[in-house]
Amino acid sequence: MPSKITNRIRISVSSRYEAEVSMPDKNKFVHSYNVTIENQGFHKVQLVRRHWIIVDSNNVRREVKGEGVIGLQPILQPEETHHYQSWSPLTTPIGKMRGTYLMKNLEDNTYFKVEIPEFKLIADFKLN
Repeated sequence: MPSKITNRIRISVSSRYEAEVSMPDKNKFVHSYNVTIENQGFHKVQLVRRHWIIVDSNNVRREVKGEGVIGLQPILQPEETHHYQSWSPLTTPIGKMRGTYLMKNLEDNTYFKVEIPEFKLIADFKLN
């Protein structure tokens, strides 16, 4: 499971190919991913925005930006974690994702970025 610590925030990600909802004959390959955000710092923080970079095996790049994650802007106390699951469709069976979260230190109202480590999106049938 890829994991990265930036500014005392650990981001860990795991992904899974969703064969049940994918349609390879129509070039639709759906992948879910689970994210764990762990505040290893000393201050209460809030996840404000996300920025994802998604690249398929044809090197087609998409960017997704927006407020929070899955409709939430979670607040994490020191040593607290937040988990969420989301998904991403691709037009190829293999791809990758990476990105950043914009976080806010709720004690001094400063903003900082946290890196989301790159992780692979691979359809199970490509692993044979």
